[in-house]
Amino acid sequence: MSKLPKLGDEENESTYGYVHAVSGPVVTAEKMSGSAMYELVRVGYDELVGEIIRLEGDMATIQVYEETSGVTVGDPVLRTGKPLSVELGPGIMGSIFDGIQRPLKDICDMTESIYIPKGVNVPALSRTIRWEFSPINIKLGSHLTGGDIYGIVHENTLVKHKMLLPPRAKGTVTYVADPGNYSVDEVVLETEFDGERTKYTMLQVWPVRQPRPVSEKLPANHPLLTGQRVLDSSFRNCVQGGTTAIPGAFGCGKTVISQSLSKYSNSDVIIYVGCGERGTEGFPELTVEIGGETESIMKRTALVANTSNMPVAAREASIYTGITLSEYFRDMGYNVSMMADSTSRWAEALREISGRLAEMPADSGYPAYLGARLASFYERAGRVKCLGNPDREGSVSIVGAVSPPGGDFSDPVTYATLGIVQVFWGLDKKLAQRKHFPSINWLISYSKYTRALDDFYDKNFPEFVSLRTKVKEILQEEEDLSEIVQLVGKASLAEADKITLEIAKLLKEDFLQQNSYSSYDRFCPFYKTVGMLKNMIGLYDMARHAVESTAQSENKITWTVIRDSMNNILYQLSSMKFKDPVQGRRGENQGRL
Repeated sequence: MSKLPKLGDEENESTYGYVHAVSGPVVTAEKMSGSAMYELVRVGYDELVGEIIRLEGDMATIQVYEETSGVTVGDPVLRTGKPLSVELGPGIMGSIFDGIQRPLKDICDMTESIYIPKGVNVPALSRTIRWEFSPINIKLGSHLTGGDIYGIVHENTLVKHKMLLPPRAKGTVTYVADPGNYSVDEVVLETEFDGERTKYTMLQVWPVRQPRPVSEKLPANHPLLTGQRVLDSSFRNCVQGGTTAIPGAFGCGKTVISQSLSKYSNSDVIIYVGCGERGTEGFPELTVEIGGETESIMKRTALVANTSNMPVAAREASIYTGITLSEYFRDMGYNVSMMADSTSRWAEALREISGRLAEMPADSGYPAYLGARLASFYERAGRVKCLGNPDREGSVSIVGAVSPPGGDFSDPVTYATLGIVQVFWGLDKKLAQRKHFPSINWLISYSKYTRALDDFYDKNFPEFVSLRTKVKEILQEEEDLSEIVQLVGKASLAEADKITLEIAKLLKEDFLQQNSYSSYDRFCPFYKTVGMLKNMIGLYDMARHAVESTAQSENKITWTVIRDSMNNILYQLSSMKFKDPVQGRRGENQGRL
């Protein structure tokens, strides 16, 4: 962004077009022959950032990423000859960007205002901060190809930033910088290929709409553990490199689940895209405990904040900016999670732009290409073998929140999203009204990754798969019995059915329910989850066995007898979630929790 030409710098008339019409964020310009689709332009004397989205003769239609008030017919439009791109390098972690990667904190310091001035041109990554660069596995005469790691920068205590050769680069090393402190625009590497020398800084620029290349795509085989029992313990597991949708009405807890994933998931790097949601989120103040130390969550997070009062056109750009940042850290060999909150606001921006372009509307006024745009975003997730040496694997997991109006899952955005993603965590308004959080409906939610993870569970937690199946059966049976109970009452049920109802109640209230704001239950390690399940299902199996084996005898054992004689055990099962597992005693806790 910093190297874009400015109006005052250009003398060549052929790089200019002129504003022909203005309609909100959509500007039509004439004399734009020679322009390319998705080329970045500067509109008007305020040099507003825009992107060409349609070409017709010498007329270009531009979506402007800033407020267009004051732009008049005849104002100049400067072509840059570059697509919308992001800067990649040290300094991304801990930063807060807007949808087109302008650093909001730097703009605030520069303008001493809470508002972003029009046409502001600030580099995304600071040119004044000096980073400690250490070359690794490289010397003069070494042969390098795209994706090779040639150095390391310790960005902070949580993230080790690996310096990568750009994907299409190659050559023999003719210069490498000594260990020391450098800014992102100082040359740290020089290569030669076919007599042509190329200099590299710690900064890369990459077009946001173009996926970064990989060596090969790999099947997912490791779960994305969230610390939320309802997600980790059931048939709703996501994998590292998977795609997940969280549709739900307002107040169901989408943002709390997204923030819990950011804080407690087994991901190395988090990219959080606030796309058209409220600007009052307290995300930067959150902390996470790693290795006994309390650290700011921003040390492993980059925030792309494009709130609901920012220009709508930039919502689409913010999604692509976020996924490009995610792919960059994936190429270092990290497992990255990207949260998009919420993709419905992005779809609404598409609908508004489409309406101004007079395109044929489809369902509910959304454009016909809504599904294709959603797919082009979600398909950039996955687990991959990265380009270059040393060999490494990385992944990008996408979790997209969807806000259907009125919680209606037949909404076009929800419907199109569910056809693309592999995991569906459906939030239930009724559960939220009963203060059952996370309000994920365990009956309608699903995951298509269940079979892919069986090998992982068989190897590390052999009993887990059978426990998970039993839990699903109990909850499903309880749902079927609830109608009978409403008609004839609980007393007329068979003893085995009474046990099912009681254990289902125990599972729902003391296992699936979790308080994200408590110190003891905001995060549940997976081995504690398995231990809790083991104990609850153990009680269920033994109670069923006792009832069924004495059904024909005179001394029948009923659920009432079991409950009265095992009050203390039931209380301990209910209070398992309050217990903190002892660090370093995983094997013992796994069976005894």
